[in-house]
Amino acid sequence: MSEISAVAVSVCQFSPTASRADNRERIAALTADAASRGARLVVFPEYASYFNDPMDDSFSANAEALDGEFVRHLQATASVHGITIIAGLVESAGERVRNALVAVDATGLRAVYRKQHLYDAFGQTESDWIEAGEITEPQTLDIDGLRIAMMTCYDLRFPEVARTLVDAGADVIVVPAEWVRGPLKEHHWTTLLAARAIENTVYVVAADHPAPIGVGHSQIIDPLGVVIAGVGSAEGIATAHLEQQTIVRVREINPALRLRRYTVAPR
Repeated sequence: MSEISAVAVSVCQFSPTASRADNRERIAALTADAASRGARLVVFPEYASYFNDPMDDSFSANAEALDGEFVRHLQATASVHGITIIAGLVESAGERVRNALVAVDATGLRAVYRKQHLYDAFGQTESDWIEAGEITEPQTLDIDGLRIAMMTCYDLRFPEVARTLVDAGADVIVVPAEWVRGPLKEHHWTTLLAARAIENTVYVVAADHPAPIGVGHSQIIDPLGVVIAGVGSAEGIATAHLEQQTIVRVREINPALRLRRYTVAPR
């Protein structure tokens, strides 16, 4: 275990638009604000590079490669502040696109996650435009002794995803989202975030789009399911300090991971 006592993490709740340039500028400004609060990791929502409602073929036209302008901009921004940034990227993939998350620091791309469960629910059909990510070994990254792993939005409804990340050693699960508003959706969002933290005894760091499209309520949740920082329904930043010793202490009193009798296998 690292001797570092705490790692500051910020979630930035903002509304990505159909202007990729505007999104990059907004990310740079929010990152500077978060870094001024001491953040070592700054998390942005799903589709941070490009977003349009409703989904259409403009997503393919505005998709980028992993070495494209968006990731290069994240790298430059991260380098200025000496931090790591996680954000949603519309990644090019032929006729359709991939809904990807990228973790980037001054050295470049550290980890990638591609959304595995597409949002074909509640009247939406994300699969019309998005190619599901392949099931592979999770990519993780370490920040000051904490191991970080990622998943996206609708993946939150599938507890096996989080469990595979914990099996890969994750201390913190980062969940960028565009959690669409609707009946009971705020309740589902907050309940599932807390559940993933409690059942896996990890921190959960979730960044959503604000109202009126998203539910907002970006949150940082501790391994007991307590919200230790959060944003309401408008744009904003929330910052909290994550302590590895908190994870150790919770797992001593609630050794659920050690006591479980099932593993997760892909279908």
